[in-house]
Amino acid sequence: MIPKYRDLFNSQFTDKKYQEFKDDIASDFDYAPTFRIGETPFFISNELKAQIIEGYSDVIKLIQQKDFKKLTEKSLELNNKVPNEDEHSTFLAIDFGICEENGAVVPKLIEVQGFPSLYNYQINLYEKFKNHYPFLKDLTPFVNDITPEEYLYILEDVICNNHPKENVILLEIEPEKQNTKIDFYYCRRDLDIPIICVTDIIKKGKQLFYKNESGEEIRVKRIYNRVIFDELDLRTDLKLNFHFSNDLDVEWAGHPNWFFRISKFILPMLKGKYFIETTLLSDLKVIPEDLENYVLKPLFSFSGSGVIFHVKKEDIEAVVEKELYILQKKVNYIPIVQSPDGKVKAEVRVLCVWKKEDAAPTLLCNLVRLSRGEMIGVKFNKDKDWVGGTLGLFER
Repeated sequence: MIPKYRDLFNSQFTDKKYQEFKDDIASDFDYAPTFRIGETPFFISNELKAQIIEGYSDVIKLIQQKDFKKLTEKSLELNNKVPNEDEHSTFLAIDFGICEENGAVVPKLIEVQGFPSLYNYQINLYEKFKNHYPFLKDLTPFVNDITPEEYLYILEDVICNNHPKENVILLEIEPEKQNTKIDFYYCRRDLDIPIICVTDIIKKGKQLFYKNESGEEIRVKRIYNRVIFDELDLRTDLKLNFHFSNDLDVEWAGHPNWFFRISKFILPMLKGKYFIETTLLSDLKVIPEDLENYVLKPLFSFSGSGVIFHVKKEDIEAVVEKELYILQKKVNYIPIVQSPDGKVKAEVRVLCVWKKEDAAPTLLCNLVRLSRGEMIGVKFNKDKDWVGGTLGLFER
């Protein structure tokens, strides 16, 4: 999208350099991420950046509506409801596919999540790219061109909310086994927050505790929540000393209810040039004849699980809980990133935080996924290169 930097990057790229770049990431914790790391950043033009920000702003307008909680209450009735919900989400991750429409490049909203993404990993990925391609220092992954130090300050402020670090925990299910654990490692290193498994939480009355490395019980006052209920519900082998539905004396950095409220559940409510025709299956009057132009998605799945790309009439008819699925019009992702052997598709996830006292979220950083397959995602990109997770860079 920015020819100057694309040409410069590609002229310097070698397989050896890519391996050194990955080794640099692995060296921080003697651990190589299990997800595929893309070879290149995505160079985002000012024009595309402006479109993404406009699309983002349209999503935020819906979420800021006074009746938003009423509009999304059904999402909690269909799932789990956790007490002591705050006024708004702490985190927002909004995915835009870079598409072609009427011969023009346009971002289209694919998904929106009221849940944290790889906030700590992405800023470190930027540093690694600069280590191996020094000219990238002229670009920034931050939408508002803040410094990395300012970014970490904002992130710490949002996650900790002025609590001592030892009283704030990153909570996950067996974090050492998660695909995203490198993000946890950077969070612990850069923000000094302990990583705790749900099975290690101790409940005493309404209070929660964990044991530090010295075996002392430490009070949990705020939880940076990375637990996905989909996974928790499947893990019947886990023995927990508390339940998320308990009335607890604890704050949430990312209250679990927002995972459901801000999700694919709201896609049918969004109308406009950056949004895709989306219908709740329970509201579908007639099954379209041209199903090849649609994709069937569960409302509350994570990481693309349960998505049917080649939809058949029988797939729709087989869905029993129709209020838990959407039928979404397919979009035409445009191959836009020039690799050494052809062009690659891209999806940009903008990462936002929302401080408790602020009227609106703060747009911070981004995550980009590259694809050569029909869809963005691992199963559509097996054994391919110039695909996977990376970073979008803007002109300053």
